[in-house]
Amino acid sequence: MRRLVECVCVVLPLTLGAAAAAPSNEFRVCADPNNMPFSNRAEQGFENRLAAMIAKQFGMQLSYTWWAQRRGFIRNTLKAGKCDVVMGVPDHFEMAETTKPYYRSTYVFVTRQDRHLDLSSLLDPRLHQLRIGVHLIGDDGNNSPPAEALGEQGIVDNVRGYSIYGDYREADPPARLIEAVESGEIDVAAAWGPLGGYFAGQSPVGLVVIPIQDGERFAPQQFQFSISMGVRKDDHGLRDRLNNFIDGHRSEIASLLRSYGVPLVETQTSSGGG
Repeated sequence: MRRLVECVCVVLPLTLGAAAAAPSNEFRVCADPNNMPFSNRAEQGFENRLAAMIAKQFGMQLSYTWWAQRRGFIRNTLKAGKCDVVMGVPDHFEMAETTKPYYRSTYVFVTRQDRHLDLSSLLDPRLHQLRIGVHLIGDDGNNSPPAEALGEQGIVDNVRGYSIYGDYREADPPARLIEAVESGEIDVAAAWGPLGGYFAGQSPVGLVVIPIQDGERFAPQQFQFSISMGVRKDDHGLRDRLNNFIDGHRSEIASLLRSYGVPLVETQTSSGGG
């Protein structure tokens, strides 16, 4: 989920409250209509595909409430009772009841294959000279974890920010960062893995995606995040049904994610609220 993790990055400064109960035979999903590779109105994202799998398993009709994942997303969708599940939120996301994680991913470096840079370390001395692109997060343009780590090393003047939101009138706003690598505008992008992996795979030129290996050196900054589904607070029934689905379909979920270029790392054990 682009803006809930590239913002675990997405910071939505809201609180959840009580909301209406779900209709009986609908699997009602809160989603962004322009948020690939996660979701779009044409239902082409991996979260769309996953939601369809779950609805079929539950014998329910899939329906969507579409809302841009910006400030007010949770308030106007899940909290308002218009839908019942957000398909991708950080594990233990404080604004929702969360399931067990169904994947864990990492920040990555994306470079042109013909440059042969093969970057994997935030401590690589070449980063002091290379043109680096990062996503600016949230409505206030906050720094992503890679940007913070680079700043700690005094790598600032050669870093360029690209808004995670971009121009919402255009398709796939976060793709602009990867397109900048593609065009040679920058030498390397440091991006959230699902974004970097997917858009690199869509590029007409060869791009290399390598997980950032040494993020732990910049604690408390985190570079790997476990992703869960989110339901309304105290909706334990739906949470438990989703947990059962996750447990029973982990191999299919992993295959789906890999087909979208999502870099997967080992998922840490989590209670998933239950």
